[in-house]
Amino acid sequence: MTEPTERTRYAIEYPDGKGTLGQDPGVLLGDEVIDHPHVPGFDFYVVNDEKTGIYEAIVGDTAIAGLPYNVAGDDRLVLMATSVLPEYRRQGVATELIRRVLDDVRSRGMTVTIRCPTVRTFIEHNPEYADLIDPEHPGRPQGRTSPEPTRWAPPTEGVRQ
Repeated sequence: MTEPTERTRYAIEYPDGKGTLGQDPGVLLGDEVIDHPHVPGFDFYVVNDEKTGIYEAIVGDTAIAGLPYNVAGDDRLVLMATSVLPEYRRQGVATELIRRVLDDVRSRGMTVTIRCPTVRTFIEHNPEYADLIDPEHPGRPQGRTSPEPTRWAPPTEGVRQ
């Protein structure tokens, strides 16, 4: 993985303009992992930005996808959430990014804890990577869907019903 001479960061806009996705990103990108298991039709390279804790897929000078992570000790990464710019979705970018990240993790003798449903789906469809899941800290269980977000409700104590 090579570092380009100059890095440019781009803000990702969310469909609702509020910083949330309109649909579970695991569903959006999980479909890509299942439907597009092959290398994308264009070339990109992957950069591991260890300062910010993100693997980025780069085309030209544009970061088109990312997989942020947290370092957990000397030998484990917690893979957080795969994201791909909308115009690059459903082209195999997430699949190839995850494959390259996991290959890098393997080459470094590390394991992963999975918080990202897209990474979980990828490993379910590519069992040759299952040995990279940390047995003591596997993360997101198989088949688990994202829980409904917790919503604030006014207190009911003292209120007659």
